[in-house]
Amino acid sequence: MLSKNADRLAKIWLWLSALVIILVLLSVLGYVFINGIGAISVSFLLDMPQNNWREGGIYPAIVGSLIVVFVALAFAAPVGVGTAMYLTEFRTEGLVTRIIRTSSDALNAVPSIVFGLFGLSLFVFYLGDYTGGPSLLSAGLTLGFMILPTIIRTSEVAMRNVPYAERMESFGMGASKLQTIRNIVLPGAVPGIATGLILSIGRAVGETAPIIFMVALNPTIPKSLFGSGNTLTTQLYYLSMEGISMKVAFGTALTLMLVILTLNAITRVFKKRLSRNLRRC
Repeated sequence: MLSKNADRLAKIWLWLSALVIILVLLSVLGYVFINGIGAISVSFLLDMPQNNWREGGIYPAIVGSLIVVFVALAFAAPVGVGTAMYLTEFRTEGLVTRIIRTSSDALNAVPSIVFGLFGLSLFVFYLGDYTGGPSLLSAGLTLGFMILPTIIRTSEVAMRNVPYAERMESFGMGASKLQTIRNIVLPGAVPGIATGLILSIGRAVGETAPIIFMVALNPTIPKSLFGSGNTLTTQLYYLSMEGISMKVAFGTALTLMLVILTLNAITRVFKKRLSRNLRRC
């Protein structure tokens, strides 16, 4: 009798917890949607800002966000996947792997503002002659360090989920270590790796603190990685903090929110389709 009551109370608590999360999410989404939908239009997404960002569009911020995310992914993806490959395929469990894995987990727990200070010190002050100082390149590399732990862990889990028997079959047919990784491990781990990359993109798009020191509210299209620019998150920060235009701020917030939700949806669909295709093969 007591166990049944305990099970009922546990179920009620779990349902209430899930309901609270759903209500909070819907409240945030609804509030941003109601206040931002009036600003969303094709011209809002593709026009240049005017009248000190009180009018016009957010096109420079969209371009800046794409550039920063591209730089972050170009740096973090090869390093993250390579590290995961090293941990799973080239090292047995030992002190080295524990140090790398612990360092990755610790890096994942570092507050985003600390990454911003790190990027400011390293890429702006010490390496400013090579990165252009406060530039989109500096911002992208800083975000790359921030999303690196996510890519490492998701890629490692994906590679470890590839059946060991398939590796042995490859070795038994005379394939080398690198051939086995290229033909067996990486194709089998693609769904997990892709999921980690897309989730990392979503996190990079939505971060403000790591790059607020390196990009400014610039109304121009960046001409190179070494130039200045702004992103959706930094524009949202400046517009709301300075009280320049709350209408544009909510429109920017809704755009950012839709981008992140779309990336999450793409992640789920992409992973399911890749898993189905691999099973058929």
